[in-house]
Amino acid sequence: MNVIGSGRANGAISILHALGTGRGCSVGIQLATEVQIVDTKLEANNDRHGLLDAIESCWREEGLPIPAEFGWKIESTVPIGQGLKSSSALSCAAFRALNSCAWAGLSNSEIADLAAQAQLMSNCAITGSMDDNWASLESGWKLVDPSLGATDSVIIQGSMDDSLSVLVCLRGKRSRGISPTRFSEQRSIFERSLASIMSGSALDALSSNGLAVSAATGDHEALRISNLCIASGAIASGISGSGPAIAIVCFEDDTETLSRKISGMGLSVISTRFASSEELLEVA
Repeated sequence: MNVIGSGRANGAISILHALGTGRGCSVGIQLATEVQIVDTKLEANNDRHGLLDAIESCWREEGLPIPAEFGWKIESTVPIGQGLKSSSALSCAAFRALNSCAWAGLSNSEIADLAAQAQLMSNCAITGSMDDNWASLESGWKLVDPSLGATDSVIIQGSMDDSLSVLVCLRGKRSRGISPTRFSEQRSIFERSLASIMSGSALDALSSNGLAVSAATGDHEALRISNLCIASGAIASGISGSGPAIAIVCFEDDTETLSRKISGMGLSVISTRFASSEELLEVA
């Protein structure tokens, strides 16, 4: 079995949920999905939504070259179904693998567009997750309009201090449905998060977004945990995506204390950092 193409992309955490105001913002973290294309037919793993079939369909619709017979091999450290952008990481990594295999020379914006199409086709995203796709492909954060193509979607962007620690609190499987109506009911809080982003305060936005998502999903426990973490030294804390994972940003010196506190609640915690430009240069 030979590898004929490979690609990687990052998981990410939310700064602003796109259902709140029609604008979305995410930032990559150092959890990654790697996809290899091999010359042997394999049964794909880690693909609950049939996303790889949609990816192949989108690729073929573009008229881009693809092997007559091939298989997907996936390795990932991004937890699935937790709000950590596993679908964006998988789709972007898979398109990067096809790009590598075909020598197609696609840019990140073209890959982000294809990833949005594939996620809509497979019904694993409501908006196409353009903000999450950008976060999977590039460092820093981008506030985007998901209704536009990737190149035109970016409204404002900024960087994150990659010396900060990011703790990801895992709370089991997602049990709450997503109601666009309930998200719109929290628009005033989401707009507070949007205003923070526009003023360059992405970490303030992360916390206020978490408050709004907690209200929109009825996840009061997430709000309690986030408030406890901030009271214990975290810089920012809030639900990522639609949950149930909670993203906690802190200084490195506070990582151990906060990790113990989360573990003491009987919850799993992953310690990571924001994705750096150096890391992404290695995976592009």
